[in-house]
Amino acid sequence: MPDTSAPTEIEEVVLLNEAGQAIGSAPKDKIHGRSTPLHSAFSIFLFNLHGEMLIQQRAWTKQTWPGIWSNACCGHPMPGEALEHAAQRRLRQELGLRGISLRLALPDFRYRASYQGIEENEICPVFIGLCSQEPQLNPTEVAALDWINWAEFLSEEADPTKLEDSSYSPWSRLEAAALGQWSRQHPLGSFVAQR
Repeated sequence: MPDTSAPTEIEEVVLLNEAGQAIGSAPKDKIHGRSTPLHSAFSIFLFNLHGEMLIQQRAWTKQTWPGIWSNACCGHPMPGEALEHAAQRRLRQELGLRGISLRLALPDFRYRASYQGIEENEICPVFIGLCSQEPQLNPTEVAALDWINWAEFLSEEADPTKLEDSSYSPWSRLEAAALGQWSRQHPLGSFVAQR
């Protein structure tokens, strides 16, 4: 089951300078606006043994990109929190998944995107993992889940010239395009891309 308990304190995100170094922190619910400062995040792509990618529809109550479909899970490490620990925490909170073995595929991924007056501006390393568990969505975070064919998603959605014409988050599309390149040289990526 997802961890649906409310945080006991205000969730903070790590602010970064242009070199990617931590320069402070700020409340997560206060930094996202028309001009969001650069901050630390992460993104997770999960695949099953059929070569399908887990996607989620973000809860309609989300401050950023409500109701938009995206990759399995995203989040922000808290100050002093190791990146993989933060990724495992969010997998539990959003999808009720525990013990997923993650591999850091894109350690330096960075993007900036805007939607409905809210900007994302993140250095957002991307993890991948294989999932044989059945996810259990947390309705405060996720509206719906589905498994889709990875190769079809790549061919249809990973086109950066069409970012505005999609029901998928811009980061999931940009990250997928980068993962498609990465998968040509790495075993797990090759396994997923060929199914």
